[in-house]
Amino acid sequence: MATVYFSDFRSRSSKENKINKIKRLFKAARFESIINKKDLTAVKLHFGEKGNDSYINPVFVRQIVDEVKKAGAKPFLTDTNTLYHGSRHNSIDHLNTAIMHGFDYAVTGAPVIIADGITGENEIETEINLKHFKNVKIAGDIEKSDSMIVLSHFKGHGMSGFGGAIKNLAMGCASPAGKIEQHECAKPVIKGECTSCGNCKKVCPVEAISIEKKSIIDYNKCIACNFCLEECPESVIGLDFGNIPPFIEKMVEYAYGAVKNKGRKVGYINFLMNITPDCDCVTWSDAPIVPDIGILASTDPVAIDCASVDLINEQFGFKNSLLRRNFKEGEDKFKGVWSKVDGNILLRYGQEIGLGNMDYELIKI
Repeated sequence: MATVYFSDFRSRSSKENKINKIKRLFKAARFESIINKKDLTAVKLHFGEKGNDSYINPVFVRQIVDEVKKAGAKPFLTDTNTLYHGSRHNSIDHLNTAIMHGFDYAVTGAPVIIADGITGENEIETEINLKHFKNVKIAGDIEKSDSMIVLSHFKGHGMSGFGGAIKNLAMGCASPAGKIEQHECAKPVIKGECTSCGNCKKVCPVEAISIEKKSIIDYNKCIACNFCLEECPESVIGLDFGNIPPFIEKMVEYAYGAVKNKGRKVGYINFLMNITPDCDCVTWSDAPIVPDIGILASTDPVAIDCASVDLINEQFGFKNSLLRRNFKEGEDKFKGVWSKVDGNILLRYGQEIGLGNMDYELIKI
C-alpha cells in the first residue's frame, strides 16, 4: 500500500498558510531522501498556455525549489514543447510564456530549461517493452536529470478524463515525436453536416485539411493536435471515442518510460485547486467544477492520482460550471463533464504495468 500525504486549505494562522503546508508535505513525504547532493533535479510542471491562468502559482513552486536546494541539489524548472502550434510550440515562445506567467528566476529561484530543446528534437529513446510501445521518446534533459519532483495541477481533460501526475509524466516528458506516437490513435473525425466554412483548414498547423464541398482530413499528415475541434462552429468535428482507451494506455506507458531509469528518485505533488474541466493547455480557464480541496504528496504517481480523484468525487459539484451531472457527494465528477471518457483507465493500467499502486493510505498533516 502506498502512502499519500494530504493537507487541506483551512488556515487560521501564518503557520498554516499554503507556503508552510507545502514545506511540511515535502518533509512528510521525505523527498529529501530521494535527492542526492549535487543532483541535477528537474522540477517538472506546466507553465500554462497564454490566456490560461489556472497553472500552479510560481510562489508555491519557489517553496519546492528552496527545499531541493536545502538537500544540496541543483533544481531547474522544466517542461516540453507542445505538439500543437500555440504559445509553447518552440523553446523561445515557451520561455517567453513561462516568464510572462511569473516563472522567472527572481520569483522561483531556479532557471527554466525546456527539456526537449529549441524545436523539440532533443530526445532520448528509452526501452520499456510494454503492450503498445517497445521504446518511448523522452525529452533529453528530463532523461538526463538525476532526480525529479513532479508538480501537477489536477484538473479535467477532454481525452483522458482528468490530468494529474500520470498525464504530467506522459505528455509532459515526451518530445513532440513522442506526443505524436501517443495521439496516433486519437485523430479527429467528421461526424456531421459540414458547412465548408474553412475554419478548420485555417487553424491546421500541418495543412492536413482541405475543403471539397466539405472538410477532408488527410490522416497521413494529421498530428492529432485537435485544434480543428475547438474551431468548428457547428461542432461537426469530433473524436472516435472507441479509440480513447488505447490512447490513455499509451499515455500510461509513456509515463512509465519517463521515470523508468530514475528508480525511486521521483516525488509527486498534486495541487487540488482551481479544478477546471480542461487542461492548462487551453487558452482559457473555465470555472472550477468543485471547491478547492488541498495539496497531496507521494512517491507513487498512481496512488496520488487515485487519492486526488477520490477527494474530488467526495465534493458537491458546482452547478455554475461545465459539470452536467454527478453533482452529489461520491459521484464521478469527471464523468459528469466528459461522459464518454473513463479516466480511471489511467489508474488501472498504471497499476497493471507496475507504474504504481491504486491502494493507498491517506495521511493528513
